[in-house]
Amino acid sequence: MRDDVSAESSTEFPDRMSLMEVRLQAQEDEITLLKSSLADALRKLRLHDQQIPLLKQQLIAGKRFVKGISLSLEDALPESIQFTDETPIKLRGEEEDAFEEEMGKDQTWSSLVEETIQPTTVRTLQQQQSKGSEDSQGSCPQTPTSSSPAPPKELASSPHGGPLSSIREEENMLCVDLQKWNQALAVIVSTVNITVLCILPFILLTGQSIKMFIRGRPITMYIPSNILNYEELRMDLPSQKLDLDWVYGYRGRDCRANLYLLPSGEAVYFIACVVVLYHIRNQTQRHYQKHTDCVRCLAIHPDKVRVASGQTAGVDKDGKPLQPFVHIWDSKTLVTLQQIGLGTFERGVGALAFSSSDNGTFLCVIDDSNEHMISVWDWNKNIKHTEVKSTNEAVLGVDFSPTDTNNIISCGKSHVYFWTLSAGTLTKKQGIFGKYKKPKFVLCFVFSLTGDVLTGDSEGNILTWGKSAADTKTLGKGAKETFQIMKQTRAHEGSVFTMCILQGGAILSGGGKDRKIIRWSADLAPERECEIPEKFGAVRTIADVDGEELLVGTTRNAILRGTFSDGFVAIVQGHVDEMWGLATHPTQNIFITCGNDRQVCVWNAGDHKLDWCATLEESGLCADFSPNGAVVSVGLSTGRWVVLDLQTKEVVSDLTDGNEQLSVMRYSPDGSFLAVGSHDNFIYIYNVTEGGRRYTRFGKCTGHSSFITHLDWSKDGKYIMSNSGDYEILYWDVASGCKLLRNRFESKDREWASYTCVLGFHVMGVWLEGSDGTDINALCRSHSERMVAVADDFCKVHLFQYPCPKPKAPSYKYEGHGSHVTNVRFTHNDSHLLSMGGKDTCILQWRVKGAGTGDHSKEHLASSSSNVCLCVLRCEEKSSLSCEIMLRRQSSRKQSESFFVRTTIFVHFFFSVTV
Repeated sequence: MRDDVSAESSTEFPDRMSLMEVRLQAQEDEITLLKSSLADALRKLRLHDQQIPLLKQQLIAGKRFVKGISLSLEDALPESIQFTDETPIKLRGEEEDAFEEEMGKDQTWSSLVEETIQPTTVRTLQQQQSKGSEDSQGSCPQTPTSSSPAPPKELASSPHGGPLSSIREEENMLCVDLQKWNQALAVIVSTVNITVLCILPFILLTGQSIKMFIRGRPITMYIPSNILNYEELRMDLPSQKLDLDWVYGYRGRDCRANLYLLPSGEAVYFIACVVVLYHIRNQTQRHYQKHTDCVRCLAIHPDKVRVASGQTAGVDKDGKPLQPFVHIWDSKTLVTLQQIGLGTFERGVGALAFSSSDNGTFLCVIDDSNEHMISVWDWNKNIKHTEVKSTNEAVLGVDFSPTDTNNIISCGKSHVYFWTLSAGTLTKKQGIFGKYKKPKFVLCFVFSLTGDVLTGDSEGNILTWGKSAADTKTLGKGAKETFQIMKQTRAHEGSVFTMCILQGGAILSGGGKDRKIIRWSADLAPERECEIPEKFGAVRTIADVDGEELLVGTTRNAILRGTFSDGFVAIVQGHVDEMWGLATHPTQNIFITCGNDRQVCVWNAGDHKLDWCATLEESGLCADFSPNGAVVSVGLSTGRWVVLDLQTKEVVSDLTDGNEQLSVMRYSPDGSFLAVGSHDNFIYIYNVTEGGRRYTRFGKCTGHSSFITHLDWSKDGKYIMSNSGDYEILYWDVASGCKLLRNRFESKDREWASYTCVLGFHVMGVWLEGSDGTDINALCRSHSERMVAVADDFCKVHLFQYPCPKPKAPSYKYEGHGSHVTNVRFTHNDSHLLSMGGKDTCILQWRVKGAGTGDHSKEHLASSSSNVCLCVLRCEEKSSLSCEIMLRRQSSRKQSESFFVRTTIFVHFFFSVTV
């Protein structure tokens, strides 16, 4: 270094010498204390070698997390001293719990170490250190010993401000490479008259974890070592997006008149919030996705192009009811033409019908309010012409007369109403059954070519209602004629669920209990009949294709295609009750689902079809494929679980663990273990042999205070991470006998073969602020480890970037489900995402679009916070010595920029000067 003193004038020299003598005296006292503090600090560091990864990677002061850098001291050394790797100081330690216990007992020591660092400015008095002065420093300890003196107690109340406040105010703070720091420290202390005191390790130890709160309960998560700066991690939207590719299922269980064929060759139907246009011959789908809750009814305009669809009201995430509406849209372009009824309808829209005789000018709507209000709209102008109370009983259908817009018919529980629209007013006449038995339900009706009305009821009869002269004593105001029963025809055993008029006047009827489809002549003489298979349920609705070929919707959510002569095959199938279990094949585009309908279904995601289905004795709630893809295990609601062979479809293993429902099945990455998570709070571990066909109990993980919800295996297949209903995150050493790892800090850097646990550091950002713990039902990390999909309790699928460790992380949100989303899974190559609704019995297959796959999660962590990658300390060769730090900031685009920060916060060099 240069001798700045020699550059000063002789007149200033005495004053400067006096000032330096005073400061040197104070510094000599300080050096003594610093030596003691340093020796004690290094001694304690030796007790904690398991903290080395954290100390190397992180620096956190108070609640702040800091930028990660590499700090080099080469430039701080005199030219005569070469920096080498000799004399490294090795740190040893104990595990986290012991460290925290010791730190808790000795808070005074920690505060003393922090307080002994003062931002003192030292002036340079000599150009370089003489060899004699170097030798005189032999009393400085090179390696601390257990007998090193502790810092004096009076320093704890030092009036000088400690460095921590300055550290928090510094925008770009430093994280020191601990090993290199100590190597340099050993050389400096042993060779030059410089005392260096570093508090960085102790600051690091205070910021090793972060807490999130669910229902007021703190959940501690430890920050992995590869995250160098938590606070400035950048949470971006994922580079991928989702597009709805395919919809599995059909809502035939509780809806009617919801299957139509368009001239384009597309079948129109709905499930959940999606109206599906399925081209039967091309086997392609298009989707109308503008509804915000479950679609309940459909109507086709007379031009066979425009479609009206009505939805239920639903509720928002706070439980407040939303407003239902009707959309009228173009089936060719999927463009919404009109939205009517927002703020008018209550609860939902139950039935719809376009007028026919006037080219579809009017739309009749019946809502799901207590009074089942019936209204008539000029839908093109969004004008409501009239509205009146219908009935307090359930309404199942409504339609205009094909020859007179002023005549409307509705039917439902114990009634059939004949409405007349006159002068903007609706009046009704109730159908009188007279000598015929009044049915509990009038389920459907059609208009014959002769103008008669045919109704199908719950007694299995078809009643023919013919027009008769007006009876002024009983008719409502404005009515000119009424309908009376002219004929009763016994049609089906059980209910008549649907009827359809063919082009030539023939009639089709579909039965409930007998599952028959019967073709009748125009005068109701039976001509042909067939029975659909029992596994598809009863006939819900019928759509004519060409007079011979038919489409049939069933009560077990299937759509069949066929003829009377050739029989019927399913072209659309789905579950019929709430679904929970979902798993994807490890190497093929195959996935499996199971639910409360006791069906286990294996689907082909490439061909968009059901490969096969098996019926279980109990409800299936969870499933997983073995890594070899040969078998699949399914957990049931009684504690029993079965293993199915994908080729033979046979049960190859049947075991039981406890007597409560199972919530998760997960094979280890190599397939040697199977973990079974149960609602009895245990995780059962099984050895797997013979290619997944033989299972023997290996152990049981005991320690959760509530039922198991999710679990994942580590990539090496030795450890398990699990969540419980009490919001716990526990780690298990399976290889060592299912041992609970009480030191959760040790698992912070462990890599997981899958990530489905909803609680964990890497997915903390998917939780909304104020979540009650039930808002997220499932999540799944992609195989590329670049994105994570989330199934929430508000019918939404979210796509986040992975990792996602910061609150309020941005995401893409996708609608389509009409019920809580119970599960999500990526296919084996991340080309598609599968999501599964609960009550809506719908499976949505989403196409993943965007950037290519690849494991860039670590690179993202390394770059997302604009990490500081280079730090050089150097001593300015001026009259006042301070530390100038050159920081090189590495951006995500691999571009760098340099800047200088002058600071005296972290490291102070004290030179003993020989005058």
